[in-house]
Amino acid sequence: MEEKTDAALIKLINKKHRPALEELYERYIKLIYSVVFKFCNGNEEVAKEMVQLVFLKLWTTKSSYDPSKGKFVNWLLTIVRNVCIDYIRKEKKHPHDNSQYETDRTSNLADPIDPIDENIKGIEIAKAKNKLSASQRRVIDLLYWEGYSLTEIAEIENAPVGTIKSRLYQSLKQLKKYLELEGS
Repeated sequence: MEEKTDAALIKLINKKHRPALEELYERYIKLIYSVVFKFCNGNEEVAKEMVQLVFLKLWTTKSSYDPSKGKFVNWLLTIVRNVCIDYIRKEKKHPHDNSQYETDRTSNLADPIDPIDENIKGIEIAKAKNKLSASQRRVIDLLYWEGYSLTEIAEIENAPVGTIKSRLYQSLKQLKKYLELEGS
C-alpha cells in the first residue's frame, strides 16, 4: 500500500475520511502526547483530554496546511500549542470542580491507555529530548511549554527571529528523528 503524505492525509481528513485521521494519529501520537504531557506538567488526565481536543479540532475544522509554507510537523505542533493554550485559558476563566464527573466517567470506561505504555513513552521522549543540544531544548521549552512567542524568545535569546525559527525547525526535526529511532 502506498503511504500517503501528511498533506494528503489532511485533505482526506477535511473530507471526513476516518482512516486518514487514524493514520495521522498513528504517525504523530507520540510527539503530540509528549508535548501535551509536558505542557500540562505531567497531569495524565488533562493530557488525554488535550490530545482528544487536538484530534477533534483536526476532524471538525477545515485545516489548511500548505506544504510550501513549512514542514507539517511545525504546523501540527502549532495547532497542539494553540489547543493547549486555549484549554488553559478556558480552565482559568471557568474554574469548576469536575472531580465527581471525572470519577464517574472514568469508572465507567476502560482506560484506553495503559499506564505502563505511558511510562515507556515518557522514557522515550525524555531520551529523545536529552539528545538535543541545550539551545534546542531551551527553544522547545520556551515555545511549547512556557508559552513564549517566537518574538519573545528572540528577545530572551538575544537573536533574530529567523535564527530562532531555524533553531526550532532543526530541534523539532531532530526530536522527531530520535523518537522514530526509539520507536523502531
